[in-house]
Amino acid sequence: MKKGITIVIFFALLFVAFKNIPRMEFYVPPNWPKPLYDFSKNPLSASKIELGRSLFHDPILSRDATISCSSCHLQYTAFSHVDHAISHGIEDRIGLRNSPVLVNMAWQTSFMWDGAVNHLDVQALAPISHPDEMDEKPERVIQKLKASAIYQKLFFKAYGDSLITGERMLKSLSQFMLTFISANSRYDSVMRNEARFNEKEQNGYTLFKKHCASCHQEPFFTNGQFKNNGLAVNMGLMDYGRMRVTGNFRDSLLFKVPSLRNVEFSYPYMHDGRLKTLYEVVDHYSGAVIKSKTLSVELYSKINLSTKEKVDLVAFLLALSDRHFLFNPNFSYPKHILMPTTQ
Repeated sequence: MKKGITIVIFFALLFVAFKNIPRMEFYVPPNWPKPLYDFSKNPLSASKIELGRSLFHDPILSRDATISCSSCHLQYTAFSHVDHAISHGIEDRIGLRNSPVLVNMAWQTSFMWDGAVNHLDVQALAPISHPDEMDEKPERVIQKLKASAIYQKLFFKAYGDSLITGERMLKSLSQFMLTFISANSRYDSVMRNEARFNEKEQNGYTLFKKHCASCHQEPFFTNGQFKNNGLAVNMGLMDYGRMRVTGNFRDSLLFKVPSLRNVEFSYPYMHDGRLKTLYEVVDHYSGAVIKSKTLSVELYSKINLSTKEKVDLVAFLLALSDRHFLFNPNFSYPKHILMPTTQ
């Protein structure tokens, strides 16, 4: 009898935990700005989003069918990864950087740590074709999708016919990623006047607004810009950031400011995953910043934080965790529709 009551309570709690999760669709949270993505060129539909979900989780996109988008962008780690400092691709090839989080994509106009991609609809081409990631030719991906009975059905349901093209594949992936909206953390509850920060969180929020908010702007906790945050050059990688894209020395060591939403789960930190904990990150900004010609102006002056202030700042950062986002079943592997695909 007690076991039965326990099961009922478990499912009741599960229902309460997820009853407010948005369906798999795009929405604009209250008081957020207008999205930057042009939906008129890629109108959303549930069937296209579902197709994108299948593609996102399917290793058919890689040359040897071992790596999917979700291999490096795991939902439970804020669509990043935590098993390696640097991303791994097919045949355990080592990439150049830690995979960035995927969140609130409709409000972004540049992608990757160096901004090498400027539109979400073509972003997936970069990892698909990169030799150290999926190492596959886009035309070969389309051939494999055309040979798959399940994808013939999914494309027909999404587009009204079985025509499988690269444009449709990429736009469906975009539609799925556009639903990655994180706006239901404890911080968000406080902003909606549904909760209050505890003393540590409130002190941390005050410190955050004083020392961090110029680059990590609310509500996205990034300004979408490229900054040199004072890290030493990783001599093993010799990665100079955005300068690899622009060829301009002024962009040396500039990397995209990452969102801090769900930062509790997106370790290791920085573009090369060199820092393992949030306390290490706070320590960096409060004493380990390296001066250089391209250093962000916000870091010219040293940030002095006491031990207590560091603890309070981390307490606030933990309040940015959105478990509705991290455990939303709408983002998970689509077991109910995805079958082994033809290679």
